[in-house]
Amino acid sequence: MLNSVKEAAENFCTHQIGISCEIKETPTNKRTLIAYIDIQAQDGSQYRIYIAPDNDFMQRVTKLFLEENKSDEDTLKEMTLETANLIIGSAKVIAEELGMPYTIGTPHFEKIGMFDFDYDELKVIRIDNDELIIAIKELNV
Repeated sequence: MLNSVKEAAENFCTHQIGISCEIKETPTNKRTLIAYIDIQAQDGSQYRIYIAPDNDFMQRVTKLFLEENKSDEDTLKEMTLETANLIIGSAKVIAEELGMPYTIGTPHFEKIGMFDFDYDELKVIRIDNDELIIAIKELNV
């Protein structure tokens, strides 16, 4: 399941931001803006997908969509939620094409800080020094 989210995040970088990205396997120790969306697979399994960009990644997105060079914290939080919606929504389409449909919930903003949540799988999308953590945790185990 994380593969569809990773692909959607890569597509977001390429098609929305206009820059290719690299994939890392280890989480960043940077301060991040952390949002999540819960999803439910057809078999009833539930997962939490985290999107945790560092400040510079989110500012890059905010500049693109809102044309703000320096956004305040509330704007960065809102754009983190919107980015989660865009990436997870795109991942849902990718998963459906692979025959693994799921329903998505509403995005929630969790906190600003280190990404210190339990997860089953994690990838880091990196553009230059800007990083976006994507992680998934099965909820009903």
